[in-house]
Amino acid sequence: MQLRPLSLVSSALFFASTAAAQSQFTFSIDWQSASMGLPSSSGVPMTDGDLYHPSTLSAMPAPGFVPAPTISLDHAVDLGLPVGCVGRGPGVPCAIEVDAFSRGTDHQFGPSLPIQRGDLLFSVDEFAAGRPGGPLPNVRSEFAAGDSSADAFGNLNTLPPGPLPPMPGRNIGMIDGDGAFSASGFTYPSIGLKEPNLPAPGPIDMGDNQDAMDVVEPGTATTSAVYFSLDGGMFDGREGIPNSNAAAANGVGAADIFVQSGAGMTLWAGAPSLGLDLVAPLTDDIDALILWENGNGVADVSSGPFGWQNGRDMIIFSVRRGSAVIGRPDSLFGIPIEEGDLLIPPVAGGASPFPAIFIPAEALGLLTVRTHGVALGDDLDAADHIRGDLFDCDGDGREDAIAIALGFVPDTDRNGVPDGCSSGPVGTPFCFCPMIAAPCGNDSPTSGCINGAGTGALLTGSGTSSVALDNLVLTTSGMPTGSFAMTVMGTGTTPPAILANGLRCVGGWMHRFPPYSTAGGTASIGRGTPNVSMGLVAYSSSSFAPSGHITAGSTFHFQTFYRDLGGPCGAMFNLSNALTVNFTL
Repeated sequence: MQLRPLSLVSSALFFASTAAAQSQFTFSIDWQSASMGLPSSSGVPMTDGDLYHPSTLSAMPAPGFVPAPTISLDHAVDLGLPVGCVGRGPGVPCAIEVDAFSRGTDHQFGPSLPIQRGDLLFSVDEFAAGRPGGPLPNVRSEFAAGDSSADAFGNLNTLPPGPLPPMPGRNIGMIDGDGAFSASGFTYPSIGLKEPNLPAPGPIDMGDNQDAMDVVEPGTATTSAVYFSLDGGMFDGREGIPNSNAAAANGVGAADIFVQSGAGMTLWAGAPSLGLDLVAPLTDDIDALILWENGNGVADVSSGPFGWQNGRDMIIFSVRRGSAVIGRPDSLFGIPIEEGDLLIPPVAGGASPFPAIFIPAEALGLLTVRTHGVALGDDLDAADHIRGDLFDCDGDGREDAIAIALGFVPDTDRNGVPDGCSSGPVGTPFCFCPMIAAPCGNDSPTSGCINGAGTGALLTGSGTSSVALDNLVLTTSGMPTGSFAMTVMGTGTTPPAILANGLRCVGGWMHRFPPYSTAGGTASIGRGTPNVSMGLVAYSSSSFAPSGHITAGSTFHFQTFYRDLGGPCGAMFNLSNALTVNFTL
């Protein structure tokens, strides 16, 4: 899986150029996550004030996949936050933790629009147990495996338009942390985080916790503005420690919403306008944010449900465990607010001055004190409202995770991809580097020849060989970091021939795909990737001579050339193994 930098200031241009490919998913991790301080794919250590953007979501990682910080970052300084926090390890608080964010373009809820399955995307922390029962994987199954906190889930039930009183609901796993099979026996499209993260008190987690999210769907107009809140310092009854208190370090409240649009952070909506910090100043903490901003840059807070359809701003949020407003009566139903609820600002003339419950935690399949009698409810870490499908590889108009969970399509290998889209690795690998053929004793029987990084490069295929689906992704792993590579396609093969530090086995009419950066040592080309995002089939038809057009029934052979400075044989480049793909209709 390859990920690329996302600049906040230039995000409008970035999304305009990639919207046709797939929905774009952005997220953050919290200060306790195991990946904190480790290098991202850009080489800069990861922090809790950065926003991460995977350029493609992979359901089938290549052999040797490391669910590590192969993630590109957006520096906290772009949000107007302090510098000097880069390089911290997990469990060391600083003044930059982004607790919730949105680009202000989330889909509006409508009074006559049911909330369809998969419309509500959310994440939880490692202590959220979820309701038992229902199709797998879900919060409950991934909690038991220690894999819930790095994942994102969607609502499995179609829900009535909000506001909703407590009502039962289920959830389904839609985005995985590391893309590897957990103890629950499932995987689904991944974002490259560390798992497992078993629930345990203390400041340092063994895995990662996804702490904020936003999805921009194809065709959605965006601006460079980012709306966010910062972490508070409330005591966490499950962790047994206070939170990072990044808000106080910046002299602001954790229940305030700020906007960044190129010149630092500016207060956009103060906590009291949202019904927060009313018990006492600085006692609440926003933990998730779904926002549609009306375009004037000023917080026009609605005084009731669906006021956003009359030109106001749609502000939907949750509060973090430890907030003083938890347990207080909401202004619409008069029932206790929970940390898993999605809330709206207070209803004018309502039952209390506090926020109103819009989507209750129970409807998301989460445990609450008020319904399930647990000591502490499940915490909602991040949320977004989407209308399209993140993944619909078979084109049936249903989210793949939903279709699998409800039995509409089979997923016999339980990799989160309908069997009609994938049946495991694609292609036949060859041209490995046995001792007898290695140029200078740099043999590797399971990959290309050993390079200067001490590994051999492995080329694998995922997706399918279907020309109609055009979803083949070629991934090369094990390359030196921070270098350049290029994957070639040939009409024929040759006996292994020494070339630089490796072996060449692809011949015939040769066609070159665009060069790309090796970043964290792993890079991909194919639909949804930074390179050849239109798909290999479409690219071959538009860019290659007829001999290189991928059609049903054709066979092509692929191999990756990459720069190998300091390679063991003294040459300047090396090659991966090769891969043969027989394309089908």
